[in-house]
Amino acid sequence: MTDFASLLQPDRGQPAVSLQLVTKNGFDAWLASRPERARVAVAAQGFKGAADSLAILPGDGPADWSAALGVDAGEPAPWSLAKAAGALPAGAYRLADTAPGQAALGWLLAQHRFARYRENKAAGGPRVMLSGAPAEVHRAVMLAEVTALVRDLVDTPASDLGPAELAAAALEQARALGAEAEETRGEALERGFPMIHAVGRAAGPGREPRLVELRWGNPAHARVAVVGKGVCFDSGGLNIKPASGMRHMKKDMGGAAHALALARLVIGARLPVRLHVLLPIVENAINGNAFRPGDVLRSRAGRTVEIGNTDAEGRLILADALTKAGEESPELLLDFATLTGAARVALGPDLPPLFSNDEALAADLLAAAERETDPLWRMPLWAPYADMLKSEVADFASAGDGSFAGAITAALFLQRFVADATSWAHLDIFAWRQSAKPGRPAGGEALGLRAAFAMLEARYAA
Repeated sequence: MTDFASLLQPDRGQPAVSLQLVTKNGFDAWLASRPERARVAVAAQGFKGAADSLAILPGDGPADWSAALGVDAGEPAPWSLAKAAGALPAGAYRLADTAPGQAALGWLLAQHRFARYRENKAAGGPRVMLSGAPAEVHRAVMLAEVTALVRDLVDTPASDLGPAELAAAALEQARALGAEAEETRGEALERGFPMIHAVGRAAGPGREPRLVELRWGNPAHARVAVVGKGVCFDSGGLNIKPASGMRHMKKDMGGAAHALALARLVIGARLPVRLHVLLPIVENAINGNAFRPGDVLRSRAGRTVEIGNTDAEGRLILADALTKAGEESPELLLDFATLTGAARVALGPDLPPLFSNDEALAADLLAAAERETDPLWRMPLWAPYADMLKSEVADFASAGDGSFAGAITAALFLQRFVADATSWAHLDIFAWRQSAKPGRPAGGEALGLRAAFAMLEARYAA
């Protein structure tokens, strides 16, 4: 893991190169205030203040220089310094007229690489940003660390991150955080969490399904449960995916990665909550004992589910985990899941749908998303669409027959396993970036994570 703490340090007056932020609209006034040698250098480099552009400015001596960075108007956004962090030479830097704020995150993550499978693992020399108060630095470093954790877990192929390895990673996090941990598998899983077992049983020896639970905090504090979908690879099961749909299915454990990352933030901030993290972990494989379309599964809640499509497996494992979470009567329940392609059709890859049974919780999450520049979009739990989940042979079906409203019907399915009195939110995330942007390489991505943590901070911070 990148040593982010060495890349962002409290500003105590250390020597540093000055970075000046310039907007396109403010470029002319800024340029007019520069000495002639700086204006000549700016013209030679074609710098006009466009976002993500960079110009080196000469100083009074041979080793004296500064840089101008083009940014959008307003406060520095999370990624406004990312391009510069990847382009500047190694050294220490300080913003001239402002604090980095959210932009510290992009500065840090631009210097992180997933290099497990590369011979050349160097990311260049460290570029250290000198920032404000130690508490602000600590928070930015924590956010960078958990974002990198999500990215690295999602980017690791299923050959090296199957159910056993993901469970081991969760247990390692628990030890490091001082949390209690429990793993359920085998006959105990089949008895207690029958739908998790049914989805994962075809993966075979060494890749058996399991449920990992982490608990932390004072039992007298408010109970908060977080569930994360952990499908280490999704072939689609007997309703096998086409090659194009299967290519990136190592990312189908992205919900579990988000849940682990949120646990690290909550515990790192010492929020006064009793945290319960549940990770149903499986591989949706094809074998003679795989669950089939038309099968009827009995859930942990006792209700029966007719399987409409084995590629709608994530909701099944989440249902058993949500049921277990509800047995401890949390006052707040969150789940993260790479659940439906319909969510991507509706809102694209960068904007996760938010479903919630609680207006206040939804409003708090949306407000936190705006503060953190970590967008979410509220989607309806449209009750009439529950008719699409009717079954002639079971209590209800796992999926509708048609292609309409897939993200909504999936959320309605999950809601059946959440107690009415429990405040619940479901984030249908993509956990992936298809093309690279500054500070955001193609591959695994954290979405909605900062928003969820900011909401919890606002509710529970002492």
